[in-house]
Amino acid sequence: MSDKKNGIDKGLIRDLANILNETDLTEIEVEQDDMRIRVSRAGTPQYVQAPVNGPAFAPAAAPAATVAAAAPAPADNKNAVTAPMVGTVYMAPAPGARNFIEVGATVKEGQTLLIIEAMKTMNQIPSPRSGKITEILINDAQPVEYGQPLVIVE
Repeated sequence: MSDKKNGIDKGLIRDLANILNETDLTEIEVEQDDMRIRVSRAGTPQYVQAPVNGPAFAPAAAPAATVAAAAPAPADNKNAVTAPMVGTVYMAPAPGARNFIEVGATVKEGQTLLIIEAMKTMNQIPSPRSGKITEILINDAQPVEYGQPLVIVE
């Protein structure tokens, strides 16, 4: 019996779900040919078959609150520092430690703004420029998507 029905590779979805379990990720998304598949612990596997270069991806059957939470910030702000990867953001180097940044603080280019944990690896996110933190668009321990605005540095 085939694991493929109407172009949907159920084996791939199972493999992605296993990767989530093995790595403690909350969500994973892949593109293959003309299909994107997102598997999330927050709900059931979600998929949309559409051209990769077509309209922006919106998860099928995702609750409205999830979609709204994914874009809380002005993505078109040229001063926004965006997430370079999918993961969980941490505002401090350790639980209970002082946050790397706060609104109104002045930062230097290369200074660590926050940490994104991806696949159990802590990735320091540096400031791309010197300036003042005018807005922090995420919360500590919040999952973030690739390209999601995190901080405004003006």
